[in-house]
Amino acid sequence: MASDRRPSYLDFEIEDYAWKSDIDYRKHPEKYKVGKGEQGVLICEPYKSEIGQYWRFKNPEIAKTSSENIYQLFQKYISENDFIGADMARKYLQMGYTRARRYANYRGGKKYDKDNSFKVLERGTGSEDKAAAAAIFYKAYKLAEANPIYATLKKNWKREKG
Repeated sequence: MASDRRPSYLDFEIEDYAWKSDIDYRKHPEKYKVGKGEQGVLICEPYKSEIGQYWRFKNPEIAKTSSENIYQLFQKYISENDFIGADMARKYLQMGYTRARRYANYRGGKKYDKDNSFKVLERGTGSEDKAAAAAIFYKAYKLAEANPIYATLKKNWKREKG
């Protein structure tokens, strides 16, 4: 039954994870994997430190500033043909959207009741500010994802490096 499903992050195995926190991905780009969605976003240095300092979604005003700063970094990485940086910036924009949506959907951002067999909590109990913040990040995320240079870099990266 979907309501008492364990969240996948509970079975997370760090040893099996493709991204490692002790790798400098600027110095060793060959070790970077594209992955799915936001994978690696909170691990890959030095990009995590460069981009993560701007990642905020508390309210629409903060989300607007945050998404603009991250999108500017995305454009900088694109201009430098730095696919990893661009991909990480895109992931932070996507994560801004998904995390803000989580807080918009669930009070406190908590989707599962860990004290009740991880039953999914009631939706619609979250914040309207977070819904507006999510919309701001979504727009920036889609703009980055649709960038033709990024799309070419990503296609080439996946073909050549995986």
